[in-house]
Amino acid sequence: MNQRWDADTVRGYMQWLETPRGAFAVRHEQRLLHHMVSGWPRRGHTLLEVGCGPGVFLESFWGAGFDVTGLDSSEAMLEAARERMHCRADFHLGVADHLPFDDDAFDYVALLTCLEFVPDPAAALAEAFRVASRGVLVAFLNRISPYYPTHGVPMPGLRGSLLRQARWFSVPSMYGLVRGTGVSCSVTMRSVLHGPACTWREARLFEMLNGWISLSPFGAYVAMRMDFGRRMPVTPLMLRTGKAAVSRMAPGRQAATDGFSCRRKHGA
Repeated sequence: MNQRWDADTVRGYMQWLETPRGAFAVRHEQRLLHHMVSGWPRRGHTLLEVGCGPGVFLESFWGAGFDVTGLDSSEAMLEAARERMHCRADFHLGVADHLPFDDDAFDYVALLTCLEFVPDPAAALAEAFRVASRGVLVAFLNRISPYYPTHGVPMPGLRGSLLRQARWFSVPSMYGLVRGTGVSCSVTMRSVLHGPACTWREARLFEMLNGWISLSPFGAYVAMRMDFGRRMPVTPLMLRTGKAAVSRMAPGRQAATDGFSCRRKHGA
């Protein structure tokens, strides 16, 4: 992954972020991510972004109130992130499928357009679940969207395009990765950028179409939030006889799901 993101590639990515289409996309992606973490407590809570890139979304998480840490396998990306964040974040050079952190080291972990570029997405997701104690947020490029045919389909002569080299996911395939971790969690999914890339511009109709935070599995940018139940002690605490069980969900955690939950495998 780090070989793809050299200084020239990072520079090109930063230039794209400043184009009207790039700025439009990032603005709606940030809106979606803020919506997804709105139920998470933030002040005094830690968040690790794996594959933090130049720190665009890490800065947004910091602004929302999290204590943030960024990790990336590209020194060029980390240099850009440090320049953006200064002393507001800690940074680590590392790979997604072997995180240099202890179990439950962070409250939350985010992987934003990261699994598309790692050799083993399942291992990277399992590592995120290992170091997060409360929840994981994954955002990915959607293979089943109008964006994929124009920007994701591999084409001869366009091998230099990183998006065409990436591993695009669908909502069902990402659910499959989550199930594969064997971790007990509730899953919430939303998406934005429902139109083709030619509609990613500031016009009232296009703003409504692409800015709609919806349950549709066809938006170009999809976010999934996995919330863990609070870990139970090895020796259960005695409860008063005759009293109903009290929910052990963390404060502010949403118990509702989108019709899917994963359960820890037997024997795990």
